[in-house]
Amino acid sequence: MTALKQLQITDGGNTIDDTLFGLIADDIIKQGYSVRPGALAEEISHSLFAYQQSLTTHKYVDAGIGRGDDYLQNEFVRTDEICWITGESDAGKLWLEWAAALQTFLNQRLFLGLFSFESHFAHYASGDYYKRHYDAFKGEANRVLSIVTYLNSGWTNSDGGELVLYQNEYDKEGLKIVPLYGTIVIFLSEEFPHEVLPANRDRYSVAGWFRVNCSVAGKIDPPR
Repeated sequence: MTALKQLQITDGGNTIDDTLFGLIADDIIKQGYSVRPGALAEEISHSLFAYQQSLTTHKYVDAGIGRGDDYLQNEFVRTDEICWITGESDAGKLWLEWAAALQTFLNQRLFLGLFSFESHFAHYASGDYYKRHYDAFKGEANRVLSIVTYLNSGWTNSDGGELVLYQNEYDKEGLKIVPLYGTIVIFLSEEFPHEVLPANRDRYSVAGWFRVNCSVAGKIDPPR
């Protein structure tokens, strides 16, 4: 039995995860995004938090834009630092198992054809930001769903660092989401521009993307 299965508590024949996954699927159908405060199982969020706090500076790299040969660091756009999750740690395995279960559920419910998942820890020091952007451009058909969960205890409105999710390119106000511990945010990658506002303290999260298979003629997508 995997660690993830050990965390799933049955209730009337359904697991807590299945109930959460169903709510997420319903949200995506209705509005294209889902915000579920404190929804990530405590065992997973606690494990991720403890592991991220153990990461030393040299484990992180300055975040950039793109992958492979197209990777570019640009401090005008973003100033956070990241550490890719490979599944080598117990916390990483637990998170990737949970994401795989969500991927299977959404494929069965929404027929999205999700093929792979990539994810990283993100650390925003005080003052760091990620300016307004899309996670995928229309027609590229690589990243389909974006997901982020937050690992910040005792966060208050005065701490800043909100994720702002815009309805479209013309939306100037957006939906502000406070990065509270265990909150899960999922949205269609091509549809919602978004940004991370500067925070007044260290801000921790895990971000990930569900992708379709765009490998063509021996060219692997995503590049490793």
